[in-house]
Order: sequence, then C-alpha cells, then structure tokens
Amino acid sequence: MTENGDGAKRRGLSPVVRALGIVSLLADVSSEMVYPLNPMFLTRVLGAPAWALGLIEGVAESTASLLKLYSGWLSDKIGARKPFVVAGYGLGALGKPMIALAGSWGHVLAARFVDRLGKGLRTAPRDALITENCDADRRGRAFGFHRSMDTIGAVGGPLLGYLLLSRFLHGTDAQNWRSLYWVAFVPGLLGVLVLAVMVKEKRTPADLVRKALPTLSGLSPAYKRYLLICALFGLGNSSDAFLILRAQNDMGVRPEQVFLLYALFNVVEAALGYPVGRLSDRVGRKPLIALGWLVFAAVYLGFALLHGMAAVCLLFVLYGFYYTLTQGVQRAMAADLAHADRRATEIGAFHMVVGLAALPASIGAGFLYELHRWAPFAVGACTAVVAAGLMLAVRLDKPESAPVS
Repeated sequence: MTENGDGAKRRGLSPVVRALGIVSLLADVSSEMVYPLNPMFLTRVLGAPAWALGLIEGVAESTASLLKLYSGWLSDKIGARKPFVVAGYGLGALGKPMIALAGSWGHVLAARFVDRLGKGLRTAPRDALITENCDADRRGRAFGFHRSMDTIGAVGGPLLGYLLLSRFLHGTDAQNWRSLYWVAFVPGLLGVLVLAVMVKEKRTPADLVRKALPTLSGLSPAYKRYLLICALFGLGNSSDAFLILRAQNDMGVRPEQVFLLYALFNVVEAALGYPVGRLSDRVGRKPLIALGWLVFAAVYLGFALLHGMAAVCLLFVLYGFYYTLTQGVQRAMAADLAHADRRATEIGAFHMVVGLAALPASIGAGFLYELHRWAPFAVGACTAVVAAGLMLAVRLDKPESAPVS
C-alpha cells in the first residue's frame, strides 16, 4: 500500500490520500454548514441553558471518543480500514436530519452522539489509511493535505449556510434553521458515496495482526508522556460552541455574522495547513505544536477580555492559525510515536485521550460561563501556556521496536 523511494516523490500524494481528502471536504461542508448554528438553535429555539450546551458537546465528544481506540484496534485485528470509515461517515451524515427533527435539547444530545459516534468509528482507521499510503518522510504533508481539504469544506460550509439562510430560506426563524439541517444531509451523503467508490485498500492478513484487547500499557514511554501533555491542554480546550456563544451574546456579533466569522477562521487553516504539515517534516512537530498552543492561549485571553467586531475578527483569524499549527501536526506526531504493527490502535489512543478531556472541559466551561462569561476562556489560556511549556521541555523519542504481544 505504501509508495516508496523516488517513485513516491514523483507521484506526490497517493490516490487514496487524495480521495480521503475529497471525502473529508464534503463531510465538513455538511457539518460546518450547521455547526455555527448549533448554539443559537439550542439556546434560542429549544431554550437550553449554557450548561446544557456544555453537557451536549462534552458527552458527545467524550463518549464517542472511547470508540476511537477500539475501532483502531478492531481495524488492526481484521486487517481492514475502509468498512469502519464508510460506516463512520454514514453516521455523521445521519446526525443532521436528526437535529432537524429535534423537539428538545435531549434530542440534540442524541443526534450529536450519533454524529460523534461516527467520527469515533472512522478517525483512527482513516488516519491509518493515510499513514499506510504515504512514505514516513512525507507523512506531515499527507496529514497537512487532508487537514487542508477538511478545512476547505469547513470554509465552504458556513458560507453556503449563510447564503441559504440570507437568500433562499429568507430569515433565521426556527423553521428555516431546521430546513438548513436537512440540506446539510446532502453533501454528507455524497461524501459516503465517494468513499465507497474511490477509496481502495489492500487488506492485511488477520493472522499477522495483534489480537489482544487494546490498553495504554503497550504504548512507548514517550507516547504516554505526549498523551498526558495533550490531555492537560485538552482540559482547558472547551467546545468551539462557547466561542460562538460568547461572540454572539457579549461581543456584538449578529447571528448571520457568525457564519462569516466561522468561515474566516477556516480560511486561515485551509490556506496554511499543507505548508505547515511540510514544515513539520523538516523542523519537527514539537515546536509547531507548542507555538500553536501559545496562540490558543492568546485567543482565549482575548475572548475573556476584549469586545467589539474588530476584536472578534482578529481573534477568529488567530484561532485559525492555532488550528493550522496543531491539528494535522498533532496527528502526525501521534503516528510518529505509534508502533508500526498496531498503528491504528495507538492513533486511536491519541484521539481517545483528546476526546475524553473534552468532557470535563466542556461541562466545566458551561458552568463557568453561567457564573462569569469570561471565566472558561481565562482557564483555557492558563492550561494552554502550561502545556506548551511541557511540550518543549519533555523528551519525546520515537519507539525503536514493537511491544511484546
């Protein structure tokens, strides 16, 4: 499956990596067309309090994240990635019409759980597919390309949502918002079809794959340290929904402008994701991740202290820069530190740890927001600074050999 040597350099990214990028683009058009609407839909249409928003985002992300470890392990065990990826993107698409039919915030919790369950099912096997279809010295650019395609969809989604609401659905009342969730189902379904037709994989013989249930004990010491630092950062990284809520409620942003701000933030990541991935291949992952977390700290401090549209625009641009520096690079570093014979399983461990940290982060942010609307952002800025310092200080070496089965 892996391209090697000069041939890989001439051909660039493999067809599988490119196809997965297209799938991710379509899936993100579907998700981001409505994601900026979720906080407003919950609080204004369904009457949910801020703590319910935190509960929904935290439970959905964290519960589904448990599957990321086991889907990677099962993918390694049976020697196949694609079935998990197809099922995962299918569940993600299904979550949109479920929200359109929601009558209470509990229904939205169920829909978000289905959506994130799909993400948990697909993420580690998909990342393993990307890893297995590129050379090690091109891994950063492969993940950077995938993240850029993902983010292009994340730019197009909010812009399409804004266009539909302002020009075709004629307003922002509850019925029009529900219609937008139905429209968002279409690109999600198209992504599943592209994945089924265009992505081919070579199955690994099942008897060559480790069959023991996955645990964190088999990880290398360096990988465990990396996960602990990521978990610390994650404890202050609450759902992006709180940024949207803060901008709308306290910083003078109108509901329709939220779509444009979310698109602006994603434009930065789409433009820089691939070159930053290539840069990480040359200079290393650690300094870029640490820099990204420091940018995150500056953004969260800004959301705690600043007001006005100019400040919001600047903060969303910087937030896009944080995503650029960290999202693809963190996954590439997880792939670097994973043992080759159980890569999907160990990549799943990274996603699981990050997702589990989202539960206390988002629930805590919800209650802090109810007390003082600036408080969750101040906490996030502090944890990011500490995590960045640890990332630079702690030694993280790649594993020299596979663990004993």
